[in-house]
Amino acid sequence: MSTTPAYTFVLDWLEHQLRTGGLHVGDKLPAERALAEDFGISRASVREAVRILAAMGLVRTATGSGPQSGASVISDPSAALGWALRMHIATRSLPVADVVGTRVLLESHASLEAASSTDPHRDEILAQAGELLDRMDDPEVSDAEFHALDAQFHVRLASLSGNVVLETIMASLREATIGYVQETVAKVTGWPEIRAHLQQQHRAILSATTERDGALTARLLREHIMWFYGFVPDATGTADQDRANHDRAEQDRARQD
Repeated sequence: MSTTPAYTFVLDWLEHQLRTGGLHVGDKLPAERALAEDFGISRASVREAVRILAAMGLVRTATGSGPQSGASVISDPSAALGWALRMHIATRSLPVADVVGTRVLLESHASLEAASSTDPHRDEILAQAGELLDRMDDPEVSDAEFHALDAQFHVRLASLSGNVVLETIMASLREATIGYVQETVAKVTGWPEIRAHLQQQHRAILSATTERDGALTARLLREHIMWFYGFVPDATGTADQDRANHDRAEQDRARQD
């Protein structure tokens, strides 16, 4: 008797359809009843599959009736990766310090690639990044909006690398640590001064990127990220407890295997 969960039939089918061109982003999935009959599974299993696909950033559902109702194929990989990373960070199996370190490595690499970018939209992207900083200069902008604009700024610059996977992972890493950032900002003293200093760093990073100085941009990005995350508990340093928890999780998995 198979122990494979019934919902995996729908997941495997959708992967095959996307890979072979049977379905594309924007297409609607067959009705719940039709999928259940095709695979010989319950409608509850189909609903479970759709919920999993939604969490993976592959499906969006709309209730009601009419052409807009039902489940449609989307592609939002950074949101799904960010959610998964955030949950594993919460378990302490992924140290925050390692997540921040990975972000430094990726953004540094992206800045070097961006220096030689031949993207025909380069000037437009740089202008958009500057506009984001202008909005962040507004003292009326809330802390939550400031962080959202901050994330957009970094991801826009990373897009100049021309590497969509790198851009996606960067966005997910930022999403994974946003909770720690918001908690820290709520507690730290002198936030207006910190915010002003962050903007000075952002302007310097944008200037170096505009001048195609990849080495300088990489250095400024590293200093910028490590300076800010110095305010976030466990985001820098050895994070010994996090690593110990990670090692225990690895040992548990090895015993299960």
